[in-house]
Amino acid sequence: MIAIAQYIHLLSICVWIGSMVFFSFIGAPAIFRTLDKKAAGDVVGVIFPKYYMTGYVCCALALLSLGWMATKTGESVSVRAGFALLLVMGGVTIYSGGPLHGKVVAIKRLIREEKDESRLAPLKKEFGKTHGISAALNMFTLALGLGLVFVATRYISLP
Repeated sequence: MIAIAQYIHLLSICVWIGSMVFFSFIGAPAIFRTLDKKAAGDVVGVIFPKYYMTGYVCCALALLSLGWMATKTGESVSVRAGFALLLVMGGVTIYSGGPLHGKVVAIKRLIREEKDESRLAPLKKEFGKTHGISAALNMFTLALGLGLVFVATRYISLP
Protein backbone atom coordinates (compact mmCIF):
# COMPACT_ATOMS: atom_id res chain seq x y z
CA MET A 1 0.00 0.00 0.00
CA ILE A 2 2.89 2.36 0.71
CA ALA A 3 4.08 1.86 -2.86
CA ILE A 4 0.72 3.13 -4.16
CA ALA A 5 0.97 6.23 -1.98
CA GLN A 6 4.52 6.84 -3.19
CA TYR A 7 3.39 6.42 -6.80
CA ILE A 8 0.48 8.87 -6.37
CA HIS A 9 2.77 11.32 -4.61
CA LEU A 10 5.48 11.23 -7.24
CA LEU A 11 3.01 11.25 -10.12
CA SER A 12 1.19 14.30 -8.76
CA ILE A 13 4.46 16.19 -8.33
CA CYS A 14 5.64 15.20 -11.83
CA VAL A 15 2.37 16.18 -13.49
CA TRP A 16 2.28 19.52 -11.66
CA ILE A 17 5.88 20.44 -12.42
CA GLY A 18 5.59 19.09 -15.96
CA SER A 19 2.52 21.21 -16.64
CA MET A 20 4.31 24.32 -15.36
CA VAL A 21 7.38 23.63 -17.50
CA PHE A 22 5.36 22.82 -20.61
CA PHE A 23 3.02 25.79 -20.36
CA SER A 24 5.66 28.33 -19.34
CA PHE A 25 8.44 27.37 -21.72
CA ILE A 26 6.72 25.63 -24.65
CA GLY A 27 2.93 26.18 -24.83
CA ALA A 28 2.50 29.87 -24.05
CA PRO A 29 5.55 31.03 -26.05
CA ALA A 30 4.41 29.00 -29.08
CA ILE A 31 0.88 30.40 -28.83
CA PHE A 32 2.15 34.00 -28.67
CA ARG A 33 4.58 33.42 -31.56
CA THR A 34 1.88 31.85 -33.76
CA LEU A 35 -1.21 33.97 -33.09
CA ASP A 36 -1.78 37.70 -32.91
CA LYS A 37 -1.62 39.14 -29.39
CA LYS A 38 -5.40 39.29 -28.84
CA ALA A 39 -6.06 35.76 -30.08
CA ALA A 40 -3.10 34.40 -28.14
CA GLY A 41 -4.41 36.08 -24.99
CA ASP A 42 -7.81 34.52 -25.60
CA VAL A 43 -6.33 31.03 -26.03
CA VAL A 44 -4.17 31.35 -22.94
CA GLY A 45 -7.19 32.70 -21.07
CA VAL A 46 -9.07 29.49 -21.83
CA ILE A 47 -6.12 27.37 -20.68
CA PHE A 48 -5.49 29.14 -17.36
CA PRO A 49 -8.46 27.77 -15.37
CA LYS A 50 -7.44 24.21 -16.32
CA TYR A 51 -3.79 25.02 -15.61
CA TYR A 52 -4.60 26.19 -12.09
CA MET A 53 -7.01 23.28 -11.49
CA THR A 54 -4.17 20.92 -12.37
CA GLY A 55 -2.11 22.56 -9.65
CA TYR A 56 -4.94 22.36 -7.10
CA VAL A 57 -5.59 18.66 -7.76
CA CYS A 58 -1.90 17.71 -7.87
CA CYS A 59 -1.22 19.62 -4.65
CA ALA A 60 -4.13 17.95 -2.87
CA LEU A 61 -3.03 14.49 -4.02
CA ALA A 62 0.59 15.15 -3.06
CA LEU A 63 -0.40 16.41 0.40
CA LEU A 64 -2.81 13.54 1.04
CA SER A 65 -0.37 10.88 -0.13
CA LEU A 66 2.49 12.42 1.86
CA GLY A 67 0.25 12.56 4.94
CA TRP A 68 -0.66 8.91 4.53
CA MET A 69 2.99 7.94 4.02
CA ALA A 70 3.99 9.91 7.14
CA THR A 71 1.48 7.97 9.25
CA LYS A 72 2.98 4.69 8.03
CA THR A 73 6.70 5.50 7.95
CA GLY A 74 6.96 8.25 10.54
CA GLU A 75 7.55 11.95 10.26
CA SER A 76 11.04 13.18 9.53
CA VAL A 77 12.68 16.51 8.78
CA SER A 78 12.39 15.79 5.06
CA VAL A 79 8.68 14.91 5.37
CA ARG A 80 8.06 18.18 7.23
CA ALA A 81 10.02 20.02 4.53
CA GLY A 82 7.89 18.30 1.88
CA PHE A 83 4.71 19.41 3.64
CA ALA A 84 6.02 22.96 3.95
CA LEU A 85 6.98 23.16 0.28
CA LEU A 86 3.64 21.74 -0.82
CA LEU A 87 1.69 24.12 1.41
CA VAL A 88 3.55 27.16 0.06
CA MET A 89 3.20 25.92 -3.52
CA GLY A 90 -0.50 25.29 -2.99
CA GLY A 91 -1.04 28.67 -1.35
CA VAL A 92 0.72 30.51 -4.15
CA THR A 93 -1.25 28.55 -6.74
CA ILE A 94 -4.56 29.30 -5.04
CA TYR A 95 -3.69 33.00 -4.90
CA SER A 96 -2.44 33.02 -8.50
CA GLY A 97 -5.42 31.13 -9.86
CA GLY A 98 -7.96 33.04 -7.79
CA PRO A 99 -7.66 36.73 -6.91
CA LEU A 100 -4.58 37.46 -9.01
CA HIS A 101 -5.92 35.76 -12.14
CA GLY A 102 -9.24 37.53 -11.61
CA LYS A 103 -7.43 40.86 -11.50
CA VAL A 104 -5.52 40.10 -14.73
CA VAL A 105 -8.75 39.12 -16.49
CA ALA A 106 -10.53 42.26 -15.27
CA ILE A 107 -7.71 44.55 -16.43
CA LYS A 108 -7.56 42.79 -19.80
CA ARG A 109 -11.31 43.31 -20.21
CA LEU A 110 -10.99 47.02 -19.35
CA ILE A 111 -8.19 47.42 -21.89
CA ARG A 112 -10.31 45.84 -24.60
CA GLU A 113 -13.33 48.00 -23.76
CA GLU A 114 -11.45 51.30 -23.37
CA LYS A 115 -11.85 53.67 -26.30
CA ASP A 116 -10.00 56.64 -24.81
CA GLU A 117 -6.31 56.32 -25.74
CA SER A 118 -5.26 58.45 -22.75
CA ARG A 119 -6.71 55.86 -20.36
CA LEU A 120 -5.06 52.89 -22.06
CA ALA A 121 -1.50 53.58 -20.93
CA PRO A 122 -2.21 53.27 -17.19
CA LEU A 123 -4.32 50.16 -17.78
CA LYS A 124 -1.58 48.55 -19.86
CA LYS A 125 0.97 49.45 -17.19
CA GLU A 126 -1.23 47.85 -14.51
CA PHE A 127 -1.71 44.77 -16.71
CA GLY A 128 2.05 44.47 -17.21
CA LYS A 129 2.69 44.77 -13.48
CA THR A 130 0.00 42.25 -12.55
CA HIS A 131 1.06 39.84 -15.30
CA GLY A 132 4.66 40.19 -14.13
CA ILE A 133 3.68 39.27 -10.58
CA SER A 134 1.76 36.27 -11.92
CA ALA A 135 4.74 35.11 -14.00
CA ALA A 136 7.13 35.58 -11.06
CA LEU A 137 4.86 33.57 -8.75
CA ASN A 138 4.65 30.85 -11.38
CA MET A 139 8.47 30.65 -11.55
CA PHE A 140 8.66 30.71 -7.74
CA THR A 141 6.22 27.79 -7.56
CA LEU A 142 8.22 25.91 -10.18
CA ALA A 143 11.45 26.49 -8.24
CA LEU A 144 9.79 25.21 -5.05
CA GLY A 145 8.55 22.19 -7.00
CA LEU A 146 12.07 21.40 -8.18
CA GLY A 147 13.20 21.68 -4.57
CA LEU A 148 10.38 19.35 -3.58
CA VAL A 149 11.65 16.72 -6.01
CA PHE A 150 15.02 16.85 -4.25
CA VAL A 151 13.41 16.63 -0.81
CA ALA A 152 11.18 13.75 -1.96
CA THR A 153 14.27 11.70 -2.71
CA ARG A 154 14.96 11.88 1.02
CA TYR A 155 11.57 10.68 2.29
CA ILE A 156 10.65 8.17 -0.39
CA SER A 157 12.53 4.95 -0.02
CA LEU A 158 12.78 2.86 -3.12
CA PRO A 159 13.35 -0.88 -2.84
